[in-house]
Amino acid sequence: MDFSVWLTFFAASWAISLSPGAGAIAAMSSGLNYGFRRGYFTTFGLILGILTQVVVVGAGLGALIAASTLGFTLVKWLGVAYLVWLGIQQWRAPAKAMVATDTGAREVTRRQLVLRGWMINAVNPKGTVFLLAVVPQFLDLHQPLAPQYLVIGATLCFTDLVVMAGYTVLASKVLSVLRSAAHIKAMNRAFGTLFIAAGALLAGFKRAA
Repeated sequence: MDFSVWLTFFAASWAISLSPGAGAIAAMSSGLNYGFRRGYFTTFGLILGILTQVVVVGAGLGALIAASTLGFTLVKWLGVAYLVWLGIQQWRAPAKAMVATDTGAREVTRRQLVLRGWMINAVNPKGTVFLLAVVPQFLDLHQPLAPQYLVIGATLCFTDLVVMAGYTVLASKVLSVLRSAAHIKAMNRAFGTLFIAAGALLAGFKRAA
């Protein structure tokens, strides 16, 4: 991949990462509930989900999923179900007032946060279709594809690590000023609603003709 082409993709990747979506909601929700140091593990999962999507697209499986009605539908509704489940879990979360340094306030492991982030990105067919539409524009078909996909994946991961860190730390700052159970409950329900809304948007997503 030529440097000038990479610079164009690098600029585009910032717009991709900054665009609001389920990943941003997950990063902010984790920052709010667990503080930055623990909540940022969700971002590691989101990154693994991006890498999964890049591998799927690079291996040609993405095109099969996008072309297969059954495959696309299964992946889509799995993603919808997971986002709605996250929303319900957030709504039902206990309204316990806490401070950012209270790492034991919620019984959740770092591994669970990583898995949550991975699921959000890995089972999102919008990401597959998007990569199928955008990535080929930056590929040189006369050069080996594997190194180019590696560069693309690394670039997307870098910008997402930075952007999601911003979302997580902003939400964790909100956490430090939430003192009452009523405030915690309201924020939990707000993020729960956002997860469910993201699931509803995904439910309405259709393959390009």
